Amino acid sequence: ATVDDVEPTWRFRQLEPVSRWLTRAISTIDEHRALFGAPESLAKTLLIERDGEVIGDLMVDVGDAWAQAEVASQAEGVEANLGWVLHPDHTGQGYASEAVREVLRVCFEELGVRRVRASCFLANEASWRLMERLGMRREAHNVRDSLHRSGEWLDGLTYALLADEWSGPSTGVRP
Repeated sequence: ATVDDVEPTWRFRQLEPVSRWLTRAISTIDEHRALFGAPESLAKTLLIERDGEVIGDLMVDVGDAWAQAEVASQAEGVEANLGWVLHPDHTGQGYASEAVREVLRVCFEELGVRRVRASCFLANEASWRLMERLGMRREAHNVRDSLHRSGEWLDGLTYALLADEWSGPSTGVRP
């Protein structure tokens, strides 16, 4: 992503069906510009485009796995955390599946990570169903562990996929 993508991403990120699941609900384009347009944010953001129009974005944050001190250097840069947003007008058409599948390919085949994970609220059914369609394994169901801006404590889910479970972009997982 580049700073030129601030306005196209604002168009869908400001919509309530999208912003309800985001970590931070941005109320103005200036606030969105400051956060989304920050160099550290742009460096880990990819766009989903259809016919030249930005219809979504993905976050790929490569980092270190937890490790004991004696082997910590072997755990550097081996995990990726993913997130995604799609304009509601383009859901249910396979765009998110295609985009996240490609990001998984990049993570495993180009970046060489050993594990990819993603998290969402249990109530965000579209997101966790996408993870399951792509062969990600539900590793945690945390009960009322996440305080939503609505004031409710909601359940959270974490999914993951290991490199040796990945079989490529055509199927997503091994049979």
